[in-house]
Amino acid sequence: MTEASAAASVRTSFVKGTSPAPLSGVKILDFTRVLAGPHCTKTLRDLGADVIKVEPPAPDTGRSGQPHVGPMSLYFAQQNAGKRAISVDLNFTEAQDIIRQLAADADIVIENFRPGTLDGFGLGYQALLAVNPDLIMVSISGYGQTGPWRTRPAFAPTIQAESGFTEIIKRHYGDTLSRMENDAYNHADVYTGIQGVIAALAALAHRDRTGEGQHVDVAMVSSMLAVNDRVSFELSDIDNEGEPLALSAPESPIFELPDGSRITIAASPVASAVFLRYCGMMRRNDLLLDPRFINPEFRRENWTELHAEIRDWVLTFRTIEELEAQVSEAGLAVGTIRTVQEIAESEWARERGAIREIDDRSGGTARVPAPPWRFSASALPDAGLAPFQGEHNEEILQELGLSTETIAELKAKGITVSAVPASTRQLG
Repeated sequence: MTEASAAASVRTSFVKGTSPAPLSGVKILDFTRVLAGPHCTKTLRDLGADVIKVEPPAPDTGRSGQPHVGPMSLYFAQQNAGKRAISVDLNFTEAQDIIRQLAADADIVIENFRPGTLDGFGLGYQALLAVNPDLIMVSISGYGQTGPWRTRPAFAPTIQAESGFTEIIKRHYGDTLSRMENDAYNHADVYTGIQGVIAALAALAHRDRTGEGQHVDVAMVSSMLAVNDRVSFELSDIDNEGEPLALSAPESPIFELPDGSRITIAASPVASAVFLRYCGMMRRNDLLLDPRFINPEFRRENWTELHAEIRDWVLTFRTIEELEAQVSEAGLAVGTIRTVQEIAESEWARERGAIREIDDRSGGTARVPAPPWRFSASALPDAGLAPFQGEHNEEILQELGLSTETIAELKAKGITVSAVPASTRQLG
């Protein structure tokens, strides 16, 4: 097969599929809020699941996230578009009965309350098994459902601190804790959300094979440890004989091209194997014998001089395309430092469909990330709308067989709550 025909084969393999989405027919009851849980259930929804978001009268605090377009938070919309929303007050037995009816027809319940919260309403896993014996529940919490820290409140910055992440970042950038704020991104939430997706899919596969549901416990701290590729080194007593870890050396140095754009080359030239590659790609084997750079310790001590040598070589290239050819030849990678706006408007993003528009519920659209997968057979659902609180109360309750009169009575008693702007069109 020629290179051209191989490329054509790849393209035709990933045209939009026509079969149902991978999770078509899977029903999920979503008791999550803010980010870790909603990111988990949004991912499952993008794979085709029907996700019913359950909120108390005090709504998901993610709805207050900025920026807002009209009454809708774009922060909330990114994590909840395409879900259906019901809002009930679980302090009422009628609301608890509604949840049991929903759970009876659900495949998975996903929640990120503090451990024991649902049990307090008679809706814990063991209680729900009475109405759905093969139910799967995924519980996401800071420190897990058991152990001495199980009841501690947890948010991404505190979990990142407790899991060693913040200390590693501090160590990498220098001991500047007095003037260093926490990382701007909520790594612990997003990583845990993805781990929750893995857990849900694994439990579904287990049930398909055995007919058995189960309760899965996903801890945020454990998730942060699981995605940390340096844990084994951090916990070892091995003397690395001067060879740097990324944490103790400039891992991927940054340089500026003549046109003002900034780039980074992956891997640290302080490490011996990588230094050989740098010397080769720069056509500078003389640096191998330079006493300033003769071993990792000296390269670290003389990092400013080594960086200058590489910088001067980088400045001989006018564009990143010219530079990339020579960097790739050495088995390394180079990338442009871009803003999110720049990557969203790139040729790559357009071809991949990496960004998509969703209805902002105010007459316009908002741009959000598209799902990262391409299936050759399965068609994925459209983005859908981000729901207002309780937007689908009536629709969902009708599906349970409740009469119009009963639904009106639940609303009048404050058992169901909605906050849908009068001018907003309803989901079809």
